[in-house]
Amino acid sequence: MKRFLLPTAAALGLAIAASHASADTVLRASHQFPGGQGDIRDEMVQMMARHVADADVGLTIEVYPGQSLFKAREQWGALARGRLDITSLPLDYASGRHPEFSATLMPGLVRNQAHAQRLNDSEYMTMIKDVILEGGARVLSDAWLSGGFASSEQCITSPETINGQNIRAAGPAFEEMLEAAGASISSMPSSEVYTAMQTGVLEAANTSSMSFISFRLYEQVDCLTEPGEFALWFMYEPILISEQVWQGLTEEQQAALMEAGEAAEVYFAEEAAAIDQQMVDLYKENGVEVVSMSEDDYNAWLEIARETSYKNFADNVPNGQAIIDAALAVE
Repeated sequence: MKRFLLPTAAALGLAIAASHASADTVLRASHQFPGGQGDIRDEMVQMMARHVADADVGLTIEVYPGQSLFKAREQWGALARGRLDITSLPLDYASGRHPEFSATLMPGLVRNQAHAQRLNDSEYMTMIKDVILEGGARVLSDAWLSGGFASSEQCITSPETINGQNIRAAGPAFEEMLEAAGASISSMPSSEVYTAMQTGVLEAANTSSMSFISFRLYEQVDCLTEPGEFALWFMYEPILISEQVWQGLTEEQQAALMEAGEAAEVYFAEEAAAIDQQMVDLYKENGVEVVSMSEDDYNAWLEIARETSYKNFADNVPNGQAIIDAALAVE
């Protein structure tokens, strides 16, 4: 006669755990930044994945860094169509589809991290987030990264110093301003700048301080212009979720994601101030000259920006002037 043994309590527990794990909703998170190397944008997404796992709401986030799932410029389209669940994205990368997003990389619009935090709670950001939602995504976590310039030719300070240099600028607003100052423009994501400089396609680049660190651009440049007291360059790089995906989640899962996003945002705010100094130290250690813009340099750039980037945005983008006015109203 065959005997059938009842499973032990431990075996039952493992079976139940396995059943729960297999029943989890899995969200794929993609970004272009190096994974596991201290890039704060990767760290924010990884933190959210851990937070959601701890919440035990039947949700798992799988993180795909370094363009391993989608290329940098493909992420917004994939997100909007529900083919990608979550991304950490420089929002201006999607300004070709939604020109309003150029206002999140507008020269001189954000002065420092404290100013960026105030913008997050302003009518300006409400207007931007309305466009994000209409486009098929929603914000889980806000992040503004400061940045600067670097060159293998000469230090970039006043507008005259960019004349004749082939530079990568992150988006249309900066491209318009730099071109007006005499630069030649090459458009590409920050993840491609190293190779472009290595092969002579670029002499200069402007990008975030974190990207200057993560992509080791100190190996290709001779001079870095740090953000300093007069930071001309700030970029909005939020963590986004597809609205189509969001609507398919339970209320518990949505709440866990929002809590995870808030935790990641707090972490970013605590770390952001140290990134610029980390960049400066790293570049000096590698023999790169580090300079800052003076107030006169900054004002000269702003004068060009108002005549090009600001004017073109106001004239050609739906609600453009109202978006700029809302941003400028935040002291």
